[in-house]
Amino acid sequence: MTATEITADLVRNLLREQHPDLADLAIREVAGGWGNQMWRLGDELSVRMQRMDPTPEMQFKERRWLPVLAPRLPLPVPTPVRFGEPSERFPKHWTVMTWVPGEPLDHAPISRGDHAADTLAGFLRALHVEAPADAPIAADRGAHPKNCTDGFENFLQAVALDRDIAADARAVWDEAVAAQAWDGPRVWVHGDLHPANVVVSDGTLSGIVDFGDMFAGDPAWDLAAAWVLLPAGTASRFLDMYARADEAAIKRARGLAAMKSLFLILMGQNGDRGLPGGKPHWGPVGRAALDRVLKGV
Repeated sequence: MTATEITADLVRNLLREQHPDLADLAIREVAGGWGNQMWRLGDELSVRMQRMDPTPEMQFKERRWLPVLAPRLPLPVPTPVRFGEPSERFPKHWTVMTWVPGEPLDHAPISRGDHAADTLAGFLRALHVEAPADAPIAADRGAHPKNCTDGFENFLQAVALDRDIAADARAVWDEAVAAQAWDGPRVWVHGDLHPANVVVSDGTLSGIVDFGDMFAGDPAWDLAAAWVLLPAGTASRFLDMYARADEAAIKRARGLAAMKSLFLILMGQNGDRGLPGGKPHWGPVGRAALDRVLKGV
């Protein structure tokens, strides 16, 4: 089943079949999404529909672990309230979750930078606690930067950058590759903190969404958000408030932020070319993030 076949009528019919007490709530499509498609359900719920993801593993992770994590996190996160199972009408998984109000950062910029830095630091301090032995391990992320060099180089070669900027980006990456590996306990990591996965209200961060990539491992993968998400001049404040990142972790995080910024730029270029999955408005977001990375602010 393709993405174009997921409609409001389909969502309502699935609810009638499996959760009829929710079927009369208003249904509105949420723009964006790739692996999963989101629909608002009334004022307080959403429906997360498996779309391009080849397996339901991301939804299963959220179903299993978000109810464990959410109560101790200082920002709202989506939590599952009902499960939708494959059927003849829709042969994939879907989940009814709580709705996190606000606008995604790629559509509503942060204006209260210091407040956002403090808020993000507090959130990650609460999230980055030792994970249990059965916590998920990342298959395609979470590794030391030295094991991600092919991805970095692919992104760097694919985007159009000034030669000096490309050289500076590679220098930041080389520092990350040379940095000492994480030797602490495996902690909970969101794993995919980019501007479409955080929510803004009143000019500051007000929620974190899309935990499908969460894993237990190196917190540097989330600390990269200091440059990818926060306005210029607030990274140092964030790191001071977080207070757990040593020099090696900061170098790894900054290199990972460079790679994430290149990915955002690439998705912007793909959007400009009309390619599947492209996001035209991510290009400027990625370039601004890369500028912060290279300036270290």
